[in-house]
Amino acid sequence: MREWHSTEGWGVIDSEKTPGGCWAGFAVLQMAGYGSASAGQAVTFEFEAGWQDGYGFRALSVEMDGIEPAEFDVDPDAGSALHSELSFEVPPAPAD
Repeated sequence: MREWHSTEGWGVIDSEKTPGGCWAGFAVLQMAGYGSASAGQAVTFEFEAGWQDGYGFRALSVEMDGIEPAEFDVDPDAGSALHSELSFEVPPAPAD
């Protein structure tokens, strides 16, 4: 990891395959809790070409060396889309 901005939640990773650097946001860090990193920290990452905040590459997944990646329960029937539900009950109006 070249640099990490904890208050902003992003950093830059250098590798031979990502000349100029690869942008990474906290959401792609594979760890439990709020993801954070440190400059100089060794990482393994997947990336794609695409412009992000001045960088020609953006990280899709970042694993921090020495930190166990978090495991997430995924419903295989849910597809790749995000899903959420909200349920509530409205009490009946009081009788007059």
